[in-house]
Amino acid sequence: MNEDARSASLVETETGAYGVPGVVRLTMNRPDAFNALSEGMLDALQDALNEVARSEARVVVIAGAGRAFCAGHDLKEMRAAPSLAYYQALFARCTKLMLTIQRLPQPVIARVHGIATAAGCQLVAMCDLAVASDTARFAVSGVNLGLFCATPSVPLSRNLSRKAALEMLLTGDFIDAAEAKQQGLVNRVVPLDSLDAEVARLATSICAKPVEAVSAGKGLFYRQLEMGIEAAYQLAGQTMACNMMDDSALEGVQAFIDKRPPDWKR
Repeated sequence: MNEDARSASLVETETGAYGVPGVVRLTMNRPDAFNALSEGMLDALQDALNEVARSEARVVVIAGAGRAFCAGHDLKEMRAAPSLAYYQALFARCTKLMLTIQRLPQPVIARVHGIATAAGCQLVAMCDLAVASDTARFAVSGVNLGLFCATPSVPLSRNLSRKAALEMLLTGDFIDAAEAKQQGLVNRVVPLDSLDAEVARLATSICAKPVEAVSAGKGLFYRQLEMGIEAAYQLAGQTMACNMMDDSALEGVQAFIDKRPPDWKR
């Protein structure tokens, strides 16, 4: 099997997912390994996201095949040939993937149906939105193996309160989907048999909005989070002023004034 075919087999890509034009679903396909983020899986996800970034997709959904969403890094692979240089390169590769999700112009939704542990929980936290089944469970459990989940702590601490995030990181204990929603890790929790319908509803709502506003808004949202409040307001004001000059915004505002539905050109 050549490299491209192997990458495609690790991540299955479906366009027009859920019957919604513009939605791309990326399914991690290592069910026997609980979709662990092996080097191959990291590369396959990176390649798939790079392809999405160049496409006209409107929303991305990341899902997992089998019983789990993602069990984190492949520990057998990590232990096979330990060296500082190897681990540094591995975590740099993972970081690149996580930042790609944030920098992607399209919103990314995590579809979580089973466990999401360690770097798998990190993946959920890095996605812009998350919908979970009521059977999903989450943990950053590296500390149970003597390894503090340092890289997962970055997005986790930006989703949860400090104390809630640090409790998960220091204990390695699981939280259920209801607590994950309460703590801010996921947006919605539904029964497993309603999971796809709920993801589709969320994706459809986003796809109905002008692409310029969604893309600019996502970029602004993350950039301003890392700024002081004055700089954040300056960037937000400039972004909004530029957004107002888009045809979609001008049409949307005029439609509101005219008391009619907007006629957006997609």
